[in-house]
Amino acid sequence: MSADPRSEKPAGRFRRMLDRLSSSQEDLESEELREDADTAGCTRIGDCHDRQIVTVTGTLRTVTLRPRAGVPALEAELFDGSAALDVVWLGRRSIVGIEPGRKLIASGRISMSRGRRVLFNPKYELRPLGRE
Repeated sequence: MSADPRSEKPAGRFRRMLDRLSSSQEDLESEELREDADTAGCTRIGDCHDRQIVTVTGTLRTVTLRPRAGVPALEAELFDGSAALDVVWLGRRSIVGIEPGRKLIASGRISMSRGRRVLFNPKYELRPLGRE
């Protein structure tokens, strides 16, 4: 028997409903994003390691223009419910469709910069807006 019974999977429909009602909105959104990543067959960001080639999916939290070494760079934070990842497009000031709240799938090689996961110039696919 485990010390924390809430860490186990809920046994029935009633228990799952109670867990959803007692969870915060952020927890529910994170769970939904993790399920989306699993359904799409993507690697969870929290499981990504330095120099690994991955395909990840999530929601863009922020999008900013931040020059790097005098070159424009569009930076976005991608969150999939397990962790966050910085996606950087070098030489770009903007990209149509890249905006906060948008879901996307990105592929490329992960690197670590200042303790954060970064994906430079990834291949990407914008997910449809709304429910699928």
